[in-house]
Amino acid sequence: MHRAIAHFNATDWPSEQAADGVTLAFDERHRRRIRLHTDNGEAILLDLPKAKAMAHGDGLRVSDGRWLAVRAAPEPLLEIRCATPVALQRMAWHLGNRHLPTDIAADRLRIRPDHVIEAMARAMGAQVEAITAPFQPEGGAYENAGGGPGHDHQHEH
Repeated sequence: MHRAIAHFNATDWPSEQAADGVTLAFDERHRRRIRLHTDNGEAILLDLPKAKAMAHGDGLRVSDGRWLAVRAAPEPLLEIRCATPVALQRMAWHLGNRHLPTDIAADRLRIRPDHVIEAMARAMGAQVEAITAPFQPEGGAYENAGGGPGHDHQHEH
């Protein structure tokens, strides 16, 4: 079984050279070592030096030199929209105050389904819609602390 031995952020690998991909839900994209199946059905051992939160568009280098694209799988979400930018900012504050993983865009917020939070959002005047889409919540402020941006492994470019 081949091993995926290095992770690269979306802008740091030649995505046009992807031989295959792995499509994973959000919780499945934060791993160090696990057996995966590529989109074409090949068993691959993810074998990274340390756990990494992988994002849609990232790349994995396989031990035989191939590249795999990381893809975010569609999953059930709640999409929250507000009438004004200030209302959306207020909503984002409330979600953050509850430490909810949140996918943030200029005109909407996406969270995992939660009937209590859905009721809160509606009570605050937000429009809430159940959708199925890839989930890529905002990373933590300290995610790259000490390591800086980029990738964290040794190799030759």
